Amino acid sequence: MTIKHNYLAIDLGAESGRAIVGTLGDGKLSLTELHRFINTPVMMPDGLHWDVQRLWGEIKSGISATALKFDGTLEGIGVDSWGVDFALLDKKDALLSTPFHYRDNRTDGMLDEAFRRMPRETIFEQTGVQFMQINTLYQLLAMVIGQSPLLNEAHRLISIPDLFNYWLCGQITNEFTEATTTQCFDPIKRDWAFPVLEALGIPTHLFGPVTQPGTILGSLLRNIAPETGKISIPVIAPACHDTGSAVVAVPAEVEDFAWISSGTWSIIGTEVKKPGLSPATLSYNFTNEGGVFNTWRLSKNVVGLWLVQECRRAWQRGDENLSYDMLTNLASESRPFLAVIDPDDPKFLHSGNMPERICQYCESTGQPVLGSRGEIIRVILESIALKYRWVIDRLETITRNQLSEIYIVGGGSKNQLLNQFTADATNRTCIAGPVEATAAGNILMQSIALGHLGSLADARAVVRRSFEPKIYTPDRSTRLSWDASYSKMEKVINKGGSYLPLTG
Repeated sequence: MTIKHNYLAIDLGAESGRAIVGTLGDGKLSLTELHRFINTPVMMPDGLHWDVQRLWGEIKSGISATALKFDGTLEGIGVDSWGVDFALLDKKDALLSTPFHYRDNRTDGMLDEAFRRMPRETIFEQTGVQFMQINTLYQLLAMVIGQSPLLNEAHRLISIPDLFNYWLCGQITNEFTEATTTQCFDPIKRDWAFPVLEALGIPTHLFGPVTQPGTILGSLLRNIAPETGKISIPVIAPACHDTGSAVVAVPAEVEDFAWISSGTWSIIGTEVKKPGLSPATLSYNFTNEGGVFNTWRLSKNVVGLWLVQECRRAWQRGDENLSYDMLTNLASESRPFLAVIDPDDPKFLHSGNMPERICQYCESTGQPVLGSRGEIIRVILESIALKYRWVIDRLETITRNQLSEIYIVGGGSKNQLLNQFTADATNRTCIAGPVEATAAGNILMQSIALGHLGSLADARAVVRRSFEPKIYTPDRSTRLSWDASYSKMEKVINKGGSYLPLTG
C-alpha cells in the first residue's frame, strides 16, 4: 500500500489567500484547494493597512475545512506570504497595531532621507537589497521621522507570516527568507545589519534571532481548530517568503537558469551560491534574497500584473465588468508595438486611475495616445516582457552565465499572451508552470522538514513528475520589432522616462 502524506499550505498573496492541501505519494504531488479568500487592504485615517484580523479568521477557516476533509491525516502546516511588511508586538507579545500596507504613501521621500544619513553604497554593502521605498527599512525610517509612539512601545518586529506562525503555535520567530527582504539584514554576516539600523535611528532591540526555512516551529495550538482531533500537527516554516517557496518548485534540472515568479509583482532572478554585491549589482539595483539550502536569489522586483489589475479596477468603477481573459483577448487583437512604458516608474506604484496614468505617461514621453482598453493592456504586457529582457540581460552580465531558459511560475504563468511575449522579447524558450508554485514549494519544504523528502533536487524532481509545463518558443518573425521596442525601453529607463522617438 502506498504511503501518502498530506500537508497544508496557507499561501497569502497580495490579492487573495488560499488554503491548499498537498498530497505526496508515489513520487508525485497533487494539490487540492479547500478555501480561497480575498485579501483587500483597508484605508484608515492614518493610512493603508492589511486586515490581518480578517486574514487570521480566514486562515482558521481554511484549517477547519482541511481538518474536516482529511480527518486527522494532516502532517504539517506552513504559511507563506509577501515580504517587507511587518507587525510590531509589545512586551506581552500582543499585536500593537494593524500592519501597514507597503503601498501606503508614508514612505514617499524616505530613500533620499536614508541616503542623507548613510551613503547608498554603504547601505547596499551591508544589506545587498534592491532599493525600493516599500522596503521594511524605509517603512521603519518613516516611523522614526514621524516620531511614531509605536516604536517606543514595541518589543519585537516580525514579518506577516511570522505573525501568523506565532498565532498558530505560540512561537515567535524571524524566518530567514522573510528577513532578507527587509533591507535590515546583512547577507554576509547572516545577521541583522545593525550599523544601518543605528544610522537611520531604528531601534535595534526589535530584531530577534533568525530561523532557517524548513524548521519545525511547534505544534498547532489546541484552540485553533479543535475539530482536527490531532493537536500535535507541526507548524513548519517553509520558505515563508512566497518567492522563496515558489523558486523551490521551479522544475529545473540544470544550475544556470532564469526564473520569473509572475503575479501582482514579477520577480525575475537566478539561483546563486552566494550574495552578489558587485558594483554592477548595485548599479542595476538588483537584490539578494535568501533561499533554501544555502542558496540565494539574485533578482529584481518588477511591477507585474498589478498594472492590469489596477486598470481592471478602474474600469469596474465605471461599470465595465471585464474579466482578465476578456482583457487579454482585447490585447491580443490590438495593434502591437504602439508604445512602451517602464512598469517600475514611480507614477505606477500607488492605487488610482491606472489607465489615465498610462495614457498620460505615453503622451508626456512623445508616444502615441492609446485609444482603447485593448491597446492599454497590450502596451502593459509588452512592456512587462521587455523589462524582463532588460533584467535577464543584466543577470547574465553580473553572473557571467548564459541563462538560455526561463521558468515562469505562479499565478501569472496562466497568462499565455504574456508568456509568449516573454519568449519573443527575450528570444529564449520559456517553460510555464506550475501555477501554484508557491503552495507546491511550501508543501515540499514541509516534506523535507519532516524527512519525507531528502533535498531540493528531490523536491524539484517531484515537481517535474507532477505538473505538465507549457513551452513557449520565440516567434522569429517578430524579432526585429521586439528589438526596436527594446531600444525604446532602454531609452525610457536610461532617461528616467524622457522618451525620444527612434528615427529611421
